[in-house]
Amino acid sequence: MKSVEEQIKIIMKGVDDIIDEKDLKEKLEKAQRENRSLVVKLGLDPSAPDIHLGHTVVLRKMKQLQDLGHKVIIIIGDFTGKIGDPTGKSKARKALTTEQVLQNAKTYEEQIFKVLDKEKTEVRFNSEWLAKLNFEDVIKLAATITVARMLEREDFKKRYENHMPISVHEFFYPLMQAYDSVAIKADIELGGTDQRFNLLMGRALQREFNQESQVVIMMPLIEGLDGKDKMSKSLGNYIGIDEEAAVMYEKSMQIPDELIVKYYNLVTDVHPDVVNKIKEDLALDRVNPRDIKMNLAREIVTLYHGEDAVKDAEERFKTVFQKGQIPDDIQIVQVGIDGFDLGTILVDTNIVKSKSEVRRLATQGGVKINGEKVTDLMKVKPEGELVVQIGKKKFVKIVIE
Repeated sequence: MKSVEEQIKIIMKGVDDIIDEKDLKEKLEKAQRENRSLVVKLGLDPSAPDIHLGHTVVLRKMKQLQDLGHKVIIIIGDFTGKIGDPTGKSKARKALTTEQVLQNAKTYEEQIFKVLDKEKTEVRFNSEWLAKLNFEDVIKLAATITVARMLEREDFKKRYENHMPISVHEFFYPLMQAYDSVAIKADIELGGTDQRFNLLMGRALQREFNQESQVVIMMPLIEGLDGKDKMSKSLGNYIGIDEEAAVMYEKSMQIPDELIVKYYNLVTDVHPDVVNKIKEDLALDRVNPRDIKMNLAREIVTLYHGEDAVKDAEERFKTVFQKGQIPDDIQIVQVGIDGFDLGTILVDTNIVKSKSEVRRLATQGGVKINGEKVTDLMKVKPEGELVVQIGKKKFVKIVIE
């Protein structure tokens, strides 16, 4: 096992907040003296199991802790998922059925092992302990926290101030998630910054049960390829972990220069000392950001497809984009074959202002698809990959799913 100082350096890479670093150091030192691993917890509410690179930020940190020799436990919230976490919502989230929860949980498990080592990961379902609590247990659990404390949670606070309904059962979600930490005696819990209230609740509840409070590590949300909004499939600014190596490589080259270091910190396992050197080189203009971005693309593709796939993806990128004079940072959009409408896609991606404009440009010979002029958009077949060029400088690549 690495030294405590080296472990802290790796653990702190890319972290937004930690509560607190002093506790973490003490836990690591104690674990080293006792020759044991720390128990690291991540709770997943299986309501939206389709994972993209933004979702892997926390999983990547779990993998780093796993590689440091600590015990990683993924808790699938099959019990809490049937209640629904209203996080960030103005109303309660619709509860899932048992069948939906189990199906989503299965999909989650398939995807998380693209990041975590399956042989070293323990997966638990919180119905294992929550379903066994009787009504007296629930009352005792509820007695550990006040309504005033619950109303400190931002979404509850806003709904209360705006006279919007809050069901009593919703208060139990953060309590039950906190009880998960008690059940497995968690030393560390990871989550996003949007989960601060729930994570801190775990610390508080462990004290009520005479346990040592867990360290809370919060990871930041990561912006998508547009450099503005949080990575999201609905916004189309994402890199999916199931995407083909070539698409993943091409999308990685769209990452804005100012986010290169953030992506290195949050979605790769590159050592923090190396990342700091990259940051310094970029700041002092010692390197071309494009070259660093190609290295980043290699790192990302290798994690999900292996080194052999990287070579093919990079060669394809050089052939198609560099030799073909297509810009490195071309916007890539994935669309379904059903309802394919080229005009709508070009408007939605801000390539043109209106469908009438693109039709006019096409009739004037100003639209090319895969290098060929197209005068009638209705004749464009939705198949394969379409590199659309408007004029001399506007490009978008459409990948038909």
